[in-house]
Amino acid sequence: MAALLAGDDDAPSLRGKLDLIYIDPPFDSKADYRTKITLPGATIDQKPTVLEQFAYSDTWSDGTASYLAMMTSRLTLMRELLSDTGSLYVHLGPNISHYVKIILDQIFGSESFRSEIVWRRSNSHNKTTDQFGPIHDVILFYTKTDKFVFHPGKRPFSKGYIESRFKYSDSRGIYQPNYLTGPGTRQGDSGKPWHGFNPTSAGRHWAIPTKTVQLLGRDVTGLSIPEILDACLEAELLVIPKKLGGQPMYRQYLTEGVPYQDLWAYQPNTKGVLYQSDQGIDEDVKWLEQESEKLGYETQKPEGLLKRIIETSSDRDSVVGDFFVGSGTTAAVAEKLGRRWVASDLGKPSVMITRKRLIDQDATPFLYQAIGDYQVEQARSTLGRSFRIGDLARVVLDLFGALPLPPEENINGGLGRLPHTRTLVVADSPSRLTTISTLKRAQGYRDSKMGGFDKVIVLGWNFSAGIGQDIADLHDANLEVLVIPPDLLDRLKKKSVDKLAGEVRFSSLQYLQASVDQRKRTDTGELLLVHLDNYVLLSPDAINLDQANRASLQKVMNAEPLALIEYWAVDPDYDGEVFRSVWQDYRGNSQNDGDALRVVTRASIDLASVPGARNVCIRAVDVFGFESEVVFPGIEVTA
Repeated sequence: MAALLAGDDDAPSLRGKLDLIYIDPPFDSKADYRTKITLPGATIDQKPTVLEQFAYSDTWSDGTASYLAMMTSRLTLMRELLSDTGSLYVHLGPNISHYVKIILDQIFGSESFRSEIVWRRSNSHNKTTDQFGPIHDVILFYTKTDKFVFHPGKRPFSKGYIESRFKYSDSRGIYQPNYLTGPGTRQGDSGKPWHGFNPTSAGRHWAIPTKTVQLLGRDVTGLSIPEILDACLEAELLVIPKKLGGQPMYRQYLTEGVPYQDLWAYQPNTKGVLYQSDQGIDEDVKWLEQESEKLGYETQKPEGLLKRIIETSSDRDSVVGDFFVGSGTTAAVAEKLGRRWVASDLGKPSVMITRKRLIDQDATPFLYQAIGDYQVEQARSTLGRSFRIGDLARVVLDLFGALPLPPEENINGGLGRLPHTRTLVVADSPSRLTTISTLKRAQGYRDSKMGGFDKVIVLGWNFSAGIGQDIADLHDANLEVLVIPPDLLDRLKKKSVDKLAGEVRFSSLQYLQASVDQRKRTDTGELLLVHLDNYVLLSPDAINLDQANRASLQKVMNAEPLALIEYWAVDPDYDGEVFRSVWQDYRGNSQNDGDALRVVTRASIDLASVPGARNVCIRAVDVFGFESEVVFPGIEVTA
């Protein structure tokens, strides 16, 4: 959100540009946020990624107080992103909603509170031995100002209500007579007598429904209330009582429905068919009743819920935001409804599921970006706000068993050497990606520092997607690249460096092997043939798994490594900066093959002809969200 507010040279600031924000933040500190991954012959239960663990543990470190601190900073940024006509919907559990409402009243002002929506998410709950069954969530609705987009929808009348009230019909349809007045007296036109009827004598005023005025089919601007009533009477839209003491009523037609209230629910009957009860509640928000909508994401919300919110509080081409996007429901529904959107999440599985979901529904092109400096934030939490990058580098070198180089040879503190060897160790910074430039710089250090070393080992936190190919292209047997354990900072919170020594393992890097088989001319353009050869996963030690799941994963890695690919895509004209996918496949995609557990490994891609060579990039994402890519520069046309 801070990045969206700041903007950059390529994308202007979105301050005041979002028309609607819906968020469904975590609100149960005891929830198990595991991700279930089904592989050929194995099902893996992945615990939250280290980044997610850090975020959740930090969120609940001091219970409700730390949760509210987390929400306060984010809600403040959301208000800055909202347009003046924008709305915010915050989806919460009843255990935390009342606390968050106080925060929202402070940030948005209590006058900006519109509704507390109660959403009945299920019919029953087995947990009834010591409490009433918890079956609802709360959605708090706020606006930035008193001028906001609002298109209230309607639900059909209930079956019992129709049978008891709608007993008349005319050329327009079935109707019931309904009150033409509202409670409270008025001094203006709406309080004036009309045709002998005086609403103020009963403590009421004329309240002509908008729908009735619309049925006139004419502009009533400038007409007084009595004149509009005359027009409605002439158009046979009113019912005049035949007996004294009665009052005029308007014809409410069956097609009008009932405006949505603040209780949303559904009630399937014994056959699973949706119907309206006689309890006056909105029962058309289904809970993932369509099997095709289920994505296996624990906190997934139904599309019907987001459809109602987006249709109510935005227009076509409005910009919708979600900063806890989860399984991508907000983005998916916004896309279907013709809205623009921006969505983010800190979890790799969440972003991967969202991207696949949007591609699966043939979304228009969208930009995918990875931003954030989370290791630095976590380091500040672990080592203190005043820590320096060099402090963390020295900790990493110590745990790797390296001695730091003398200060005059070690300006940033990230260089060390293995005792009794001629091996240099470079601990890269967590605030940047380890790239080909990092590797070349490490090679330079190896050749120049302290008279030269025989070998250099680079320890990195975050890597560019093409780092595997970069290593291969360097053809340097005396260069090794290892991954710093992603849970290192979390472990440092619990144990000192001395106690962790000998326990920390630095893993090998994941990389993709692929090939471009042919680029040839066709009658309509060109055909590009590519395939995947192999995939080497990041060491299982670096993935947050228990021992049994790690063993299951190792079996799949040994037997069928390409089964670990969740998604892969091809950019036939890669510019080295922005990857533009023109073809993709992913597990579960039924268009390319019928195997839900594997991607296809070969692709034939029809392209428009272009002169000269093509730079082809193949990018893959594994089931844990780690990305790899291979670039093939200068691919020419062959006969």
